[in-house]
Amino acid sequence: MSDPGNYAGSTDRSLGQLFASATAEMSALVHDEIALAKAEVRQDVKRGVIGSVAFIVTGVLILFAIPVLSFAAAYGIHNLGLGLAWSFLIVGGAFVLLGILLALFGLAKFKKVKPPEKSIASAKQTAAVLQGVKPHPRPAGARAIEQAQGSTLADRAIENRPVQDKAVSVTRSST
Repeated sequence: MSDPGNYAGSTDRSLGQLFASATAEMSALVHDEIALAKAEVRQDVKRGVIGSVAFIVTGVLILFAIPVLSFAAAYGIHNLGLGLAWSFLIVGGAFVLLGILLALFGLAKFKKVKPPEKSIASAKQTAAVLQGVKPHPRPAGARAIEQAQGSTLADRAIENRPVQDKAVSVTRSST
């Protein structure tokens, strides 16, 4: 049987020990939840990749089938008694007509695209709020140290910049 003094509700443990125990258990719980989420995401990503590969292979196979089916349709129309040239012209015209219909469908869908109004409004609201925000005041100690040293980092960078002699810079520019 386990020791009753090891339970979180035991009266023998101090408040600090209870808090440390609760913090450790909470940390372990969070780590376990993160590990579970990672495992689920890995599984979903694996399924997604397999599904994507299946769609890509399907697309390639259909792409290879289009010319074969086009020839079959043209020769099928030719067997009905129409000339071979007219048969291929009919199949080609059908593809052009199908392409035009798909282009019109796509154009109609593009015309329905609207800007993300909610996101724009939220961004404008955030910008308006941030414009009224004052910068966080620096502690008085940092300002006193800066004044005692006599310069800021930017001032020191300017002071430490290498200085060229005017005669050297004139000679370099004239050569």
